Amino acid sequence: MVFSDRREAGRALAPLLSAFECERPLVLALPRGGVPVALEVARALSAPLELLTVRKLGAPRNPELAVGALAEDGTAVLSATGARRVGLGEAQLERIVERERIELRRRVERFRDGREPPDVRGRTAIVVDDGLATGLSDLAAVRSLRRRGAARVVVAAPVGSREAIALLDGEADDVVCATVPERLVGVGRWYEDFAPVSDEQVMALLAEAGGVAAQGLAGPTGLGEPSDLTDMGAATLNAHPPEERGERP
Repeated sequence: MVFSDRREAGRALAPLLSAFECERPLVLALPRGGVPVALEVARALSAPLELLTVRKLGAPRNPELAVGALAEDGTAVLSATGARRVGLGEAQLERIVERERIELRRRVERFRDGREPPDVRGRTAIVVDDGLATGLSDLAAVRSLRRRGAARVVVAAPVGSREAIALLDGEADDVVCATVPERLVGVGRWYEDFAPVSDEQVMALLAEAGGVAAQGLAGPTGLGEPSDLTDMGAATLNAHPPEERGERP
């Protein structure tokens, strides 16, 4: 199945999530590409639309290849195997993490605009992305929601790789995909229109959703304190900037 665009993909995904409507879930989009998909899901489930900002940690020479991910509350994961495969050292990894923390902070401030975060405690949270390639961004989202007390965490995407689904199956309560191809190649391969989603489009989609009162999970001041950066509980990285560690930048 090839989708015309992200919104059409969201309309195809929504019926697969209808069983969760009775749980009065929160729909949490991973910006920016997950927002148009999530809008259609939230509308179909009569659920509030929120944002959970996560940044991919891309390989140095191939930024589209994820070797980890960092969520806005500091929850982070690393594929130790992927990092070794691309020759990513600790110093390089720390530089990547710091760069993505800056972008996370910018997006949280832009999209939330000082509003209070949603309370996920005891709730069913549906994380919506536009596709699952490695699954690392969604894994960081799942762990972030667990830390914040969500009762049930569902990951949903229009298309996903078998490897990503297997990774997420171990930690999410449910993983729902409309299409699971034998070989993903890339998420964009499954969309006729996979143009980047801008900040302005995200803001317009949130307004279309009815004016979201809270669009993040880390509190009104921005990023939370970083937690351990792990892949299945493996490695640890200090994600604070050098000046916070008492080192020279």
